[in-house]
Formats: sequence, structure tokens, C-alpha cells
Amino acid sequence: MESLKGKTIGFGLTGSHCTYHEVFPILQQLKDAEATVIPILSSTVQNTDTRFGEASEHMKTIEKITQEPLITTIPQAEPLGPKRPLDCMVIAPMTGNSTSKFANALTDSPVLMAAKATLRNEKPVVLAISTNDALGLNGVNVMRLMATKNIYFVPFGQDHPYMKPNSLVADMTLVPKTIEAAMGGKQLQPVLIERYKG
Repeated sequence: MESLKGKTIGFGLTGSHCTYHEVFPILQQLKDAEATVIPILSSTVQNTDTRFGEASEHMKTIEKITQEPLITTIPQAEPLGPKRPLDCMVIAPMTGNSTSKFANALTDSPVLMAAKATLRNEKPVVLAISTNDALGLNGVNVMRLMATKNIYFVPFGQDHPYMKPNSLVADMTLVPKTIEAAMGGKQLQPVLIERYKG
């Protein structure tokens, strides 16, 4: 990941709590590649305790890995456009809720504000989806974003086609490669992959 050295990467997390254990090692990989990683958290990440862990502990882990102050409000995220531009903005995990809002130009969280600011600067936004309705009602939003300039997807597939037939989840291990490709104006391929290990 030599190409990420010295780059400033915004890293937004939204409320797919079951995937955090896959995302935290990616934060560490980006730091190890000597990128500056700016953590941006949705209100769900900040305030929701689940069986996958307490919000306060997740926040401590993210801050410890990135060694950067957490961006937790829309006003804190807005300067990532004009004053502190990012080389790339990542959202991992990207919930169905945030996917729907982003596809319809709604900016009601610091994560979406940072993504909007990055698009304004014509820099890449990388999305790692994790949603139970990507092949249902949210499918139109996924496709709209896939067809949008400067938006790139971490390769994804059905994580359990029999128990959750509409669910799609990105392979989080491919986030760094997707960032590298996106910064070169390319979508990492194949974007549709086998995820089910049953």
C-alpha cells in the first residue's frame, strides 16, 4: 500500500455493528501504510450499545488506532471539504439507511457530510456496504450510487443467501485495494463476489 503513504483518508463508520470487528483491522492497516486516517462517526456508532460491544469502547478503539480526534458532528465534518480536503473518503460499514440517504442527497450525519464535501472536491468516495435490503427496496439506491461519478464500491456479495436473501456485505479486507484503485479513477473488479461460506 505504498500509494497510501502520506495520504489523508477520511474513514466514516455507520451502524452495522456486526462488522466492526472486520473494520478495525483495516483502520490499523491504513495507519501502518502511513496514511493519516480521520475517523468520522454516525450518531448510531456514538450512542448505541449492542451485543457486539459498547459504543464507548468502540470509540476508544477507533481513536486509539487512528490517533486522531473523532469527528462526531456535522459542523466538525463540513471543513473536510474546503479547509481540510481529503484524498479519499471511505464509509465502512455503510448501512442501508445511510446508503438510502446518500443516494437521495440527504446529509443528516457527520459521515454523509464528509462524503458530500469530498464529492464536491471531485475526490473519490469508497463505500463498503453492509445492508439487509440491498437486493430489496434499497437496490435502487445502491445502483444509483454505483452509477455516480467519483463513487466506488468495495467488492460485495450475499453473506447468507438462504437466511437473508436480500443482504449484501462488502469484503472489508478489500478496502485498501479499493481505495488505491479509486484514487487512480478505477473501480476494483470484480465488484460482485462470492461471500457466502456455507
